Amino acid sequence: MLVPKRNFNHKSVAILFGTLVLWTFCVSCGSGSFSASERKQSFNDNWKFLLGDTIGAGSKDFDDNEWRSLELPHDWSIEGKTDMDNPTRGAGGYFPSGVGWYRKTFSIPEDWKNKKIAIYFEGVYMNAEVMINGKSLGVHPYGYTSFSYDLTSYLAFDKENILAVRVDNSQQMNSRWYSGSGIYRHVWLMVHNPVHVAHWETTITTPEVSSEMATVQVKTLIKNETENPQTVKVNIKLLDKNSKEAGIGETEIEMPARSEMEVHQTINVANPLLWNLDSPDLYQAKIQVMNGRKILDETTTNFGIRTIKYSTENGFQLNGKTVNMNGGCVHHDNGCLGAAAYNRAEERKIELLKKAGFNAVRTSHNPPSEAFLDACDRLGLLVMNESFDCWHISKNTYDYARFFDQWWQHDIEAMVKRDRNHPSIIMWSIGNEIPERKEPRAVETAKILVEAIKKIDDTRPITSAVVGWGNDWYVFDSLFAAHDVAGYNYHLNSAPDDHQRVPSRIIVHTESYPNDAFANWKLVTNNNYVIGDFVWTAMDYLGESGIGRWYYTGETPGEHWEHEFFPWHGAYCGDIDLIGWRKPISHYRSMLYNDDKKLYMAVREPEPEGKEIKGTWWSVWPTWESWTWPGFEGKNIQVEVYSMYPKVKLYLDDKLIGEQATTIDQQFKATFTLPYATGQLKAVGVENDQEVESTTLQTAGQSALIKLNADRQDIKADGQDLSFVIVEITDKDGTIQPNADNLLEFTIEGEGTIVGVDNADLKDLDSYVGSSRKAFKGRALVVIKSTHHAGNIHLTVTSPGLTDASVNIRSEK
Repeated sequence: MLVPKRNFNHKSVAILFGTLVLWTFCVSCGSGSFSASERKQSFNDNWKFLLGDTIGAGSKDFDDNEWRSLELPHDWSIEGKTDMDNPTRGAGGYFPSGVGWYRKTFSIPEDWKNKKIAIYFEGVYMNAEVMINGKSLGVHPYGYTSFSYDLTSYLAFDKENILAVRVDNSQQMNSRWYSGSGIYRHVWLMVHNPVHVAHWETTITTPEVSSEMATVQVKTLIKNETENPQTVKVNIKLLDKNSKEAGIGETEIEMPARSEMEVHQTINVANPLLWNLDSPDLYQAKIQVMNGRKILDETTTNFGIRTIKYSTENGFQLNGKTVNMNGGCVHHDNGCLGAAAYNRAEERKIELLKKAGFNAVRTSHNPPSEAFLDACDRLGLLVMNESFDCWHISKNTYDYARFFDQWWQHDIEAMVKRDRNHPSIIMWSIGNEIPERKEPRAVETAKILVEAIKKIDDTRPITSAVVGWGNDWYVFDSLFAAHDVAGYNYHLNSAPDDHQRVPSRIIVHTESYPNDAFANWKLVTNNNYVIGDFVWTAMDYLGESGIGRWYYTGETPGEHWEHEFFPWHGAYCGDIDLIGWRKPISHYRSMLYNDDKKLYMAVREPEPEGKEIKGTWWSVWPTWESWTWPGFEGKNIQVEVYSMYPKVKLYLDDKLIGEQATTIDQQFKATFTLPYATGQLKAVGVENDQEVESTTLQTAGQSALIKLNADRQDIKADGQDLSFVIVEITDKDGTIQPNADNLLEFTIEGEGTIVGVDNADLKDLDSYVGSSRKAFKGRALVVIKSTHHAGNIHLTVTSPGLTDASVNIRSEK
């Protein structure tokens, strides 16, 4: 099926291009070069950077010899010092912002004169002005959507070219969380034939799916940017996860000069491998544009075969099976890496979420990186992909509301067109806690946004997150009606009454307090019209400082928006902390939704003499995997046991402390109070009066050893791959010393560099970029990045009074 499209103006600047094709040239970039064997080539290396503004830096002959050399992705804010006076304030984690310049020198071979060449940015925060050889191509305001410019007519062939990017994050405040600053996602050079598959214009859907057969529909927009008519064939080959052919299609089209045409092809796949949470099987669609036997263009698009359905009767169904969403909200930063979206960091984030028992994630409050979504596809995590934090009315003086009227359509299309082929995405969100949500124009804006998305993708439902205070929740009925799914923030207790009033409403809890895990689980489990709960948040993040903090009598009270709580510079409301350690609330939440773990124990931090521990709406009591509390000998301490057994027993040095029921009536929890004494604490699950399973906590001795655990000891020598090394301080017997705060020194040798250090203490003001860090609760993190050379990487960690430790990592081409 052919769908003719309009003719287009070849002078248009923002033409976007596709994924993979083979050429045989070499492009010189600064001091190095890279193969041009792919149509999408990394443009991350050999950049020059200046923090600050300077006149003339966009011109071709500007002298940047004194500028810093670096590779992308890059976030300059994380490299700076947190300071109470930084204009990002607590919302931005007190990190610096400002203006930065990037410049890259490269040359294009003469052979490319008949090619189309573009530059593609996955994400720049924010107000990115792109210049080629002194010519401004435009300014892209939004820091979270991808964008591209056609460079073809501005390039000098077989000569040096200068690409310059001015990034302006100086107008503060523009975000309610840590944004980072700079070209923090990948940059690509796109090279292809004038007759080609248009970027983001391959759409793959699976309208009919059974275990025996799946119908795969592929829509491909082909562009002819030549002055002559073209006769081409569009060939499609579908490959399964083992690269075996699963189906083929072929269509011949006649294209007028300077035209575009959409090709519709339907391919049947026998015995399809369905994408699901446990077996996230992926297919590839390889599309070739052929002129005779000559390949003009070739792209590869990953997709999954699966069905999604929503109803009040059966909730959310994936491939016909009801799935309750145990979801978490996440922001885009990667802790000590800041906003830098390294592929491995994004993949590790998804691994941590899956390990913590989550089956869904909400990308609060913006489109994520491509690597993030690719990992969700590969690993099997459902995604609610969100677009904006505000529409017409601002939450901060310089936020997206300034650009909404002019840019919303561009940014919505950028999100949906880029991401629509990801099987992990099961819902779009058009906003979060929109300030004008009670006004009639909010309903009209929602309808406009929904219509814009439906024109591109009508296979997924649309929601937005709505919050309300007081007793007028019903006023949002008209706003909810403009969506397919109603997103409730902190209001799931209204769901039963709302269902009586509006029985057709499907509800998702888009944000919830961590402490409400049990109540929300019951509402999700007992009501099919409530499809899931997304806690705020799944992971700790920088900025929104102190939203989940705990504090003591005498310290400044209040919620995060009421005061400045420096040195707090991050949230601490996540189930997972900044180095990847799961807090006790994470284990409890996972046990509610999953059956892979039935017993867990932790200890509530005792209150100091004469003081009380207090918290915020988003905090939980500070609870630790520790039975090491010096100074509290003989004083009562509370031990929490989470259990899916009918009963639990608690022992101290094999002496029975007590036995308690842990059924649904007790919310699967038991709390034991006992005087603290050193030794071994043991919780035992009891079923049919039999002790079935146990877990222990051992009092630690003095700090003696350093233990290192690299998540990967073999990485790629591509200048991008990472290894995350957890550092633990233990006693002589290997028991972690949970009170250790020793200063750790990191030394690296070989083909690697240290790109981040962390300890998850969001009051510690030491730099996230360096070669030392204090431990927090006996732990720290070092992130190692490969160079472009294969070889060994040797990390040594030392601290006075402790035995040194080292780890070897292999970096291979």
